[in-house]
Amino acid sequence: MKPTSSDWGAAAGLAIGGACGMAGSFMSDAALRQELWGVDGTALVVAAALLAVKYLRSGQDLLAAGFLVYGAGQTLVLSDAPAGLAASVPTFGSGLALWSAGLVIVSLPGSFPWWSRAAAAVAAVVFLATAAQIFAGAQILPTGAPLPSLGYPFMVLAFIGWIWRLLRPASLKAT
Repeated sequence: MKPTSSDWGAAAGLAIGGACGMAGSFMSDAALRQELWGVDGTALVVAAALLAVKYLRSGQDLLAAGFLVYGAGQTLVLSDAPAGLAASVPTFGSGLALWSAGLVIVSLPGSFPWWSRAAAAVAAVVFLATAAQIFAGAQILPTGAPLPSLGYPFMVLAFIGWIWRLLRPASLKAT
């Protein structure tokens, strides 16, 4: 079965979101970082919505729920992107907690490659550890190192696995 237009849309959203998110994380210019994160967040919310609908329609409720939770977290992170680093910390912490939960839920069914699920698990642990510290009162910026920055490349690696699964030829889709 060929990828649908929704598959291509989700893949594009994941790719744009991953690229703009990573670029924004290393941007020293605040205005440009916020613009990149605005594009990143919007693309990822759209991708998560498309994936939730895809998997809900196919009867894969756990995957659909994972993408809904991830999308909710991304919506929180997106909502404070214009506020700047320090002002966004509380909402960012909440978004990280939901990212973490969404990444874990999406990885449970084994629908994506093992390496993608492993990357999602690493990102989830990093994001959960960061969220817990923020909930305890720590002022950890979205650009902080090692937390949460260590989790971003692993999350993007998970996205690559999701894209690969969406777009690979039908002859390769047997697990």
